[in-house]
Amino acid sequence: MSRSGHILIAEDRPSLRRLMTRALEQVGYEITAVEGVASAEAQLTGTGFDLVLTDLKLGDGTGLDVLATSRDCQPKVPVVVVTAFGTVHAAVEAMKLGAVDFLEKPLEIDELYELVEAHLGNHAEAPRFEPPGAPPIIGSHPRFVAALRLLKKVAPTESTVLITGESGTGKELFARAAHALSARSSGPFVAVNCAAIPDTLIENELFGHEKGAFTGAHRQQAGKFEQATGGTIFLDEIGELKLEVQGKVLRVLEERVFERVGGGRPRRADARIVAATNRDLRHMVDRGAFRQDLFYRLDVFPVTLPALRDRPSDIPHLSHYLIEEIAQRLGQPPPDISPRALAHLQERPWPGNVRELANAIERALILVDGSILRQADLQQLDERPLAAADNDDRHRFREALTATDGNKHQAAAHLGISYRTFQRKVRHLDLEGFPKYRD
Repeated sequence: MSRSGHILIAEDRPSLRRLMTRALEQVGYEITAVEGVASAEAQLTGTGFDLVLTDLKLGDGTGLDVLATSRDCQPKVPVVVVTAFGTVHAAVEAMKLGAVDFLEKPLEIDELYELVEAHLGNHAEAPRFEPPGAPPIIGSHPRFVAALRLLKKVAPTESTVLITGESGTGKELFARAAHALSARSSGPFVAVNCAAIPDTLIENELFGHEKGAFTGAHRQQAGKFEQATGGTIFLDEIGELKLEVQGKVLRVLEERVFERVGGGRPRRADARIVAATNRDLRHMVDRGAFRQDLFYRLDVFPVTLPALRDRPSDIPHLSHYLIEEIAQRLGQPPPDISPRALAHLQERPWPGNVRELANAIERALILVDGSILRQADLQQLDERPLAAADNDDRHRFREALTATDGNKHQAAAHLGISYRTFQRKVRHLDLEGFPKYRD
């Protein structure tokens, strides 16, 4: 089967450069191969590409230089970094700076084909990943698959993992997958929502207490770290912890010990830590709201999940899965969904991400009359009054309109949605004429 697309390869080893060029040209790709940063930058400033493959170590610089130039000259072109075996951390750093994926040496040709095809849209990844003993993860968009590949790399290790992304993107699903794929999978998985526990109780919740530690403490109680012994503790929304408790979590990470409230005997913490947040911890560090030393301990291996609006091609897969799951829970046969209804779902920006999509489908399943879920069953989504999620949406749309001086076509492109969807949402959010009227 013939593929199409123009790929830039930056690799300073002639033998590997020839191997990659020959392998990709044989299946139909157009290849421009260069040996270093300077020649790659010259190509990027004068030629359009569909994909960039760059080694991290080049003779006259690094792949990060190529990445920076690509982002400046061709910001929508995906960049994949090639790293030496065992240097996944270097790939993580590159992905923080904008790389979409990574490939490890020694190269396997089949893996090279799979990765290139995924990012050029010539091949559909299996949309469903089911780690043993954990809920399935649905998605085949390249950015989502890249995050999943990082997770699979780090899961078998004991490294701390920091999962970042907006609310509703699936951070707990990834945490459960990390546990299921680890050597600790037979141990407990203990989830703690740090945002849902009052400040006065969080220390007791995490570390437990001794008998008599405070009024009402009639017996000793183990905290979540003890309950997770031999397994994984998932600290969700870790950015909500107060500074005093952050220091005690830092001690667990550094020394692997803690003390119960009211106790003086150090206890060993034998739990792998996976943390998650929807906040910008680096910005919180700058403001003094989050400890810098704790941030660096957590940021050993970050995995960032894309927002649902950034992977609309996954919405049909997710919708079919959610219809099956929710209909079963509601005790009704799952209906089919019409193509127009799916297209309608793909056009929406989903500020609440997969969680909001699931809620919308559940409402539609309750209202559906017949064996097919149609666009009319989803119209309620456009008729609801402004809610908390809409307030977040309103902020995003105001920012897009401000950045584009009110140009709606440019603002829609900036948000990655269609102009028609943008217009409908602007009316819903009462933003007509903001900051000044323009088509």
